[in-house]
Amino acid sequence: MTAIYRVDGNSVVTSPDAAGPWDRRMQHGSAPASLVTWAAERIPTPVAMDIARVTIDLMRPVPVAPLTIATEVLREGRKIQLCGIKLLADGVQVVGATVLKVRRQALTLPDDVKELPVTLPSPEDSLLEDGHAATSPFVRSVSMRAARGRFGQAAAGAIWFRVDHPLIEGEAVSQAMRAVVAADFSNGTASTLDFRAWTYINADLTVNFSRQPVGEWILLDGESWIGPDGAGLAMSRLADRRGYFGRAVQSLVIEKR
Repeated sequence: MTAIYRVDGNSVVTSPDAAGPWDRRMQHGSAPASLVTWAAERIPTPVAMDIARVTIDLMRPVPVAPLTIATEVLREGRKIQLCGIKLLADGVQVVGATVLKVRRQALTLPDDVKELPVTLPSPEDSLLEDGHAATSPFVRSVSMRAARGRFGQAAAGAIWFRVDHPLIEGEAVSQAMRAVVAADFSNGTASTLDFRAWTYINADLTVNFSRQPVGEWILLDGESWIGPDGAGLAMSRLADRRGYFGRAVQSLVIEKR
């Protein structure tokens, strides 16, 4: 098995390469985020639609184990579709998600409505981040290039991410999947706290799109806010080579190691 997941109907086999940095028995958040997005994209729509929002609640740690996918359409309309996605492990729900799709339509916009360009260095001009493979098997599936700061260091960083490994066996990695995989690295892109002394696990992930991303590389331009009572936020502006296209927010659970 070379992909992170093998899907047969509603049944999912999980590769050990899905494991995250906090516990090798538990999946990196990017992995189930990509699975949820893939499942939502497979739900038919009455007209052409694109994903506008993905919201994922990590209700329990997602084990590196077989999963079951359950999907439903919560709202079907001419302009939007709202999908509900659940991931279950041994019959227990571990992930609950909603995915909002919006009708795709070409628009002629006013001349003063323009995309915000990226002024940070391109992936080719950014610093290679190659020292994180040992922290998490899933990280080996992703290339990182630091345009500002360094991944995992206490600063407001900006990191380019590229998915290099198949996520669903036999399936292409969609542009929305690339974005949500990158987005779940927000807490490491602008960590604020020292990884060696603190854990800052995300309990959820929300990604909003103004358009679909283009190309393999996704930029997280991040910052974190840490509260005094065990909670925090990791936030990123998402971009590709064309410019900024979305935002990601994670709610963090802060604990001393």
